[in-house]
Amino acid sequence: MIVRLGYVAISLAVNATTSSPYTYSEYLKNNDLNKLDTVIKSNLINLEKIIDYNIRNNIHFYRLSSKLIPLATKDEIEFDYITPYRLFYNKIGNKIKDNHIRVDFHPDQFTVLNSTNSQIVNNTIKTLKYHYNLLDALKIKNKLMIIHVGSSVLGKKNSITRFINNFKKLPSYLQKSIAIENDDKIFNIEDCIQISKELNIPIVLDYHHYNCNKSILDIPTIFDSWKNIIPKIHFSSPKNIREFRNHNDYINCDDFIAFINIIKDFGKDVDIMLEAKAKDDAMFRLIRELKYKTNYKFIDDTTFEVK
Repeated sequence: MIVRLGYVAISLAVNATTSSPYTYSEYLKNNDLNKLDTVIKSNLINLEKIIDYNIRNNIHFYRLSSKLIPLATKDEIEFDYITPYRLFYNKIGNKIKDNHIRVDFHPDQFTVLNSTNSQIVNNTIKTLKYHYNLLDALKIKNKLMIIHVGSSVLGKKNSITRFINNFKKLPSYLQKSIAIENDDKIFNIEDCIQISKELNIPIVLDYHHYNCNKSILDIPTIFDSWKNIIPKIHFSSPKNIREFRNHNDYINCDDFIAFINIIKDFGKDVDIMLEAKAKDDAMFRLIRELKYKTNYKFIDDTTFEVK
């Protein structure tokens, strides 16, 4: 089994952010599209810096920031966030492609496809289209957006039905780009498997969420949901016993090794996204500990083989 590690959005080693804000209130106050243009360009320039950093450090797995383009999903503001920045997208996308970096998006908690509020569903669809458009502009072949089931209004069974029905109404290009993730309170892995079988979409196992909201952990079915694509897994450690659901700054190495022991016998290569607040620093600290505590064969800086 070959494991590739990745991190989320911000590199602590690179003094640059891809999430510089331009809020709606600022826009209403100044009505300054030039300021918006400056912020977008800054975010894209910094994204290229982070991609360069990932390349130099053999980081093959990276989650893009959903805040790359401020105000892109605001109904009150319409602007083209693709064409004027095509040179940026092309340059960054070519680096991602040439260096075989896997990138994806994880839209925020306001992305609720199964909401009972039609406006929230409409906003969710607009958000999904925004993320898809960015992946398309970057010419990402296997586009991926990870979402949760969402609302539990009117009970779990009805909520799953709403998710399935609303999913089937999406354009096919969005359907093909969505994976579903278990959450830490309501919709567990078994629920995600039910939805996956109905909609033929991949399941992202979040192992921390699984530990918060346990059910039968059917690893073969989870892996099989990815067809011919390497499965993606989320891993994080709890902040502490009292705040168990919250993410720690770093990864508990012993817990990570225990998880690897669970999945290694299934003989499937995996990409593991580390959802730690210390980002790439947490990833490289974990790697140093793994080199000390295990006999994993490291192929490069962030990739290792487990036998």
